[in-house]
Amino acid sequence: MPPTGSETGNFNIDLSYQLQSWSRQNKHLGIAFDSSTGFKLPDGTDISPDAAWVRRDRWDALTAEEKKKFAPIFPDFVVELREAKLSRRESTTDSLEKLRAKMKVYVKNGSKLGWLLDRKNRKVEISRQGREVEILDEPATLSGEEVLPGFVLDLTDIF
Repeated sequence: MPPTGSETGNFNIDLSYQLQSWSRQNKHLGIAFDSSTGFKLPDGTDISPDAAWVRRDRWDALTAEEKKKFAPIFPDFVVELREAKLSRRESTTDSLEKLRAKMKVYVKNGSKLGWLLDRKNRKVEISRQGREVEILDEPATLSGEEVLPGFVLDLTDIF
C-alpha cells in the first residue's frame, strides 16, 4: 500500500492516539497497534489495519519471536479509515469496496468489532461477529461496546 495523504495521516494519528490512550489506561485488557503493524490472519492473509487492538491474554500467548514478525493472530478490534477526497491513485487502493472486503476478511478470521470510517461520505460501517453491517450517518462518537469496555472514539476531528 502506498503512503496515505498528509491530511489522512493526521486523522489516523488522532484515531491511534485515542485508542492508545484508552489502551494504556486499561493495559491489563490488551494492547493497541498503529497502521504500520501487520498481522498474519488464520487464513494466511497478511493484513494491516489503520488501527487495531488485541486482548492481553491472546497477545501474551504468543512467543517473543511471533511478536517480532507479522503476529499470527487476528485483532479483536480493527479500524479502517477512508480518505475524504479520492485521487486517481486512491480510487484503486482506497475504494469503499476494497475496504469493505478487508473488513469482511477481519470478521471472517475472528475480529469481534470493526469500524470502517468513511470520511468521504461521513458514515461509519460497523462490523461485528454474526451480525449484519450497521451503517451510521455522521456519528459524533463511537462506543467500543463489550470488546473495548469504556472506550469512546470522538469523531469530531476525524469527520
